[in-house]
Amino acid sequence: MVRKTFENELQQVKDSVLVLGSMVEQSIIDSVEALKKRDIPAAEKILMADKDINKKRFQIESQLLILIATQQPMAHDLRLLASCMEIISELERMGDYAKGIANINIRMGDSPLLKPLIDVPRMARKGADMLHRALTAFVNEDIETARAIPVEDDEVDALSTRSTGELMTIVIGDPTSIERANWLLWTAHNLERFADRVTNICERTVFVVTGELGEISDTDSEFWKSE
Repeated sequence: MVRKTFENELQQVKDSVLVLGSMVEQSIIDSVEALKKRDIPAAEKILMADKDINKKRFQIESQLLILIATQQPMAHDLRLLASCMEIISELERMGDYAKGIANINIRMGDSPLLKPLIDVPRMARKGADMLHRALTAFVNEDIETARAIPVEDDEVDALSTRSTGELMTIVIGDPTSIERANWLLWTAHNLERFADRVTNICERTVFVVTGELGEISDTDSEFWKSE
């Protein structure tokens, strides 16, 4: 009975992590959509949503601390709870990237976008999709998926590189556009960092299952070959 209760509490924590992840996914998509439309009220709503993300993170942290203190978990269960603690911290930071994009939108004031947003929304959608699948892999302890997802970060990096190149070309032709270019460069940077943090979540999935901590760079890395 005690074990069953503990398992139920673990599932509640996993469910809460998925809810937090969903909030972050929506926030990053909404922040880019608001920027694309130059919708300031929508950007302000994202700032409010970030407070909800932070609140949810601390609620989950309290759950985790209570479980660790009262159940004194060992081995797999302790790795799972410790990894949840790390993941919710990652998710809060990822929410901050969405907040950063919303702040960019607000600070731009009445300035029009330097160029139509094409690759930036693609970066946001890709990052959100990677996050969704990474969290699903975590709760299902699916290490094969967890090991495969980080390779997709190259797609986000490629989109960021292409967007940066286009912006630099515009600035070279019109140096007065540098400030507006910088707003979009910071947006792309936030989205690139968002996707980078998905890899950290995938690494925690591997840790929970195998007990081994290590970086996932690609599927052919020496770390995985040594297994």
